[in-house]
Amino acid sequence: MTLTRRTGRASALKRARAVLDALEHLVGGLGTALLAFMVLAWVVLVALLCAVGVGLLLARTLPRLIRAPAERERARLSRWGPEIIAMGPAPPQVRMALADPVIRRELRWLAAHGTLGLALGGGGATLAMQAVQDVTYPLWWRVLPPEESSPNFVFWSVRNDIDALGVLFFGLLLGAAFVVLGPGMARLQAWPGRRLLVPPPDIDLSMQVARLSATRAAALDAHATELRRIERSLHDGTQNRLVAVTVLIGATRRALARDPAAAEAALAQAQDAAEAALAELRTVVRGILPPVLADRGLAGALAGLAANCAVPCRTDVDLPGRCAVSVEATAYFVTAEALTNISRHSRATNASVIGRTHGGLLSLRIEDDGVGGADAGEGSGLAGIRSRIEAHDGTLTVTSPPGGPTVLEMELPCGS
Repeated sequence: MTLTRRTGRASALKRARAVLDALEHLVGGLGTALLAFMVLAWVVLVALLCAVGVGLLLARTLPRLIRAPAERERARLSRWGPEIIAMGPAPPQVRMALADPVIRRELRWLAAHGTLGLALGGGGATLAMQAVQDVTYPLWWRVLPPEESSPNFVFWSVRNDIDALGVLFFGLLLGAAFVVLGPGMARLQAWPGRRLLVPPPDIDLSMQVARLSATRAAALDAHATELRRIERSLHDGTQNRLVAVTVLIGATRRALARDPAAAEAALAQAQDAAEAALAELRTVVRGILPPVLADRGLAGALAGLAANCAVPCRTDVDLPGRCAVSVEATAYFVTAEALTNISRHSRATNASVIGRTHGGLLSLRIEDDGVGGADAGEGSGLAGIRSRIEAHDGTLTVTSPPGGPTVLEMELPCGS
């Protein structure tokens, strides 16, 4: 019975989050749809003015205006799903823009999003706000003037508490309608952008080459940074302790003849310093490539990280084979960083690590039930995680709406 209750509560929370996400998507899409509608109206106006020659002077404004809302929509959709690569500046000349397949696809998106997307965003936001207004209506309807006491979409006049309760039940119906229809409306609103704003195959290939060059440069920078970290660790820790060992051994040699007791004490200090240097050296080595990967494999290493996490963390890692050493090391360090972030910042009560291999890819999903709001921008810990993954031509998707949950999904080519 308790298990059934927990399952029902989890299902209800999941549904509530889906509804809130749908409302946020629709409202965000409403903003870009308004921009798309205004630019679409300007495109139509300029086309009409071209018939009398005046529009030719205004046509040069079209490429940049078309590109602007399309880039905002790409950024919006990338925050809520697979990344859509930005296209950069639009062609400066109208003829070049008309010959550009990306501009033509963006024009088709303007027509779809500036009409259908605007209607879906406005309809979804209105439905949700009207539901909230009607559900709370019995609490404040008496303060309204008599001529304005009936809310929108209600076909009866409100004269007493019974009529107001009828408005409440009508609001509940509107809320149920949004719960059923909202997620589908959000997906339909995003569909033209997912279909038309992705780069064409030939452009996508050239952008992948440029992106690959950028990730290779980032990997080299990360490699140089890691070498500097190792050098600092050896210089500031292990090297200083080894210097202390040599000093103590020299003092012991000088004290052997005249003070054997002091020599014995110096030898004990030298031994302690040597053991401390050895421990620090092992720590540095584990930071380069954890021995647990070789001893227990990636599944065992991830289970060890989960066991040491400050937040209760379950693992479901099914990896029938081994990946390349560098890939497993990246997955290990990324999971370690993610679990550290969960422990420090998420205020979560539970976390999970799920790992699978499919189609030559190693997939990891790290989720927590914390407060959300994780920032994957430059300068954050997630940016470092993304750099590690992209250096292996992998992908990272971060979903962390305010209120949670936070989900990190990564895929790495499982090369051998």
